[in-house]
Amino acid sequence: MLTPTVVTEFDSQAPEDTKTATFGLGCFWGPDAAFGAVDGVVRTRVGYAGGTKSDPSYDVLGDHTEVVQIEYDPEQLSFSDLLERAFSEHNPYQQPQKRQYQNIVFTETAVQHDQLLMVLNESDFNRDRIETRFESLDRFYLAEAYHQKFNLRGKRWITDVFTEAGYDDKAVRESPAAAKLNAHVAGHDGSAPFIDQSYDPQSRR
Repeated sequence: MLTPTVVTEFDSQAPEDTKTATFGLGCFWGPDAAFGAVDGVVRTRVGYAGGTKSDPSYDVLGDHTEVVQIEYDPEQLSFSDLLERAFSEHNPYQQPQKRQYQNIVFTETAVQHDQLLMVLNESDFNRDRIETRFESLDRFYLAEAYHQKFNLRGKRWITDVFTEAGYDDKAVRESPAAAKLNAHVAGHDGSAPFIDQSYDPQSRR
């Protein structure tokens, strides 16, 4: 049963030494849930990156793209693991015309760049046909609160628990429990092991 204590205890056990990875994979709601389900992913947040406009918003996006930022435990996951998941989440040979939803793999360090090259070299991809963009991350801009953990919107059996636990919008966005629950209600089985998995997430409102 999901309770404020279950949420706060789960969050209190999250590892502190984490790293981040950022990907553009179409509308950011789907990747937010998909990566939240991955063991070793601690937090997820959605936002905008890849463009030049200062302080973009959903209504005034400029030349930015919707992205998901993944905070992960390097003791459990590597950037290469996340790259493989990112490539499985989209077709690298196709690129949406609308920049808002384009496919971009960002690297934040020289180590991540080297791991990207290694994954590409070891893959079966035809490098000449790849349309996915590979870019260095200049800056990540957080999306509005109503885009964060979008699948939880309207799920009172979850949101009421966070409210009772004293979480505001920022705390929900940064909550490891919220990342797992967001994946759970999106249909990613086993993504929230701290609740009774006999519940059908589609039946709860």
